[in-house]
Amino acid sequence: MLQIEFITDLGARVTVNVEHESRLLDVQRHYGRLGWTSGEIPSGGYQFPIENEADFDWSLIGARKWKSPEGEELVIHRGHAYRRRELEAVDSRKLKLPAAIKYSRGAKVSDPQHVREKADGDIEYVSLAIFRGGKRQERYAVPGGAAGNGQGRPAPQGQPAQARPQATAARPAARPPVQPGQEEETPF
Repeated sequence: MLQIEFITDLGARVTVNVEHESRLLDVQRHYGRLGWTSGEIPSGGYQFPIENEADFDWSLIGARKWKSPEGEELVIHRGHAYRRRELEAVDSRKLKLPAAIKYSRGAKVSDPQHVREKADGDIEYVSLAIFRGGKRQERYAVPGGAAGNGQGRPAPQGQPAQARPQATAARPAARPPVQPGQEEETPF
């Protein structure tokens, strides 16, 4: 059995048991929708394939998309708002990087030094996630948003439904009467 430690949106630490690794992302999605997070943002932000950016499931990291009153689309994570920034490809003798999309915000005094990145001048920022290169991974997409993603979900939900009638049929219709001198069986 696996365990994930989450930090709730109110700061409480909660450990959740996961019965099998195949359920890990489902559990992260479930609690992530509540704003619960697991782990810390890595230096430079989470790294994902650029092909996942359009339908990325932000609940996997405890974040959510939000539209400001001005119409700007932001990502909210642990009470901070991250802006979407498109980065051009870099092709120089020293460095070659493909185009990327980064979600970042200005650094605050309370941010740990290892997550701060330097920009031009004295400006520092914190990256939540960067989408660059790589091959699309369906496990990062919003469930049901892609053709292949929704197909795997009905089977697990259907199995318990099939098990319920069998369990109901196996139950006796009525409990046998308790004989004198015999103790009644505990119901649990």
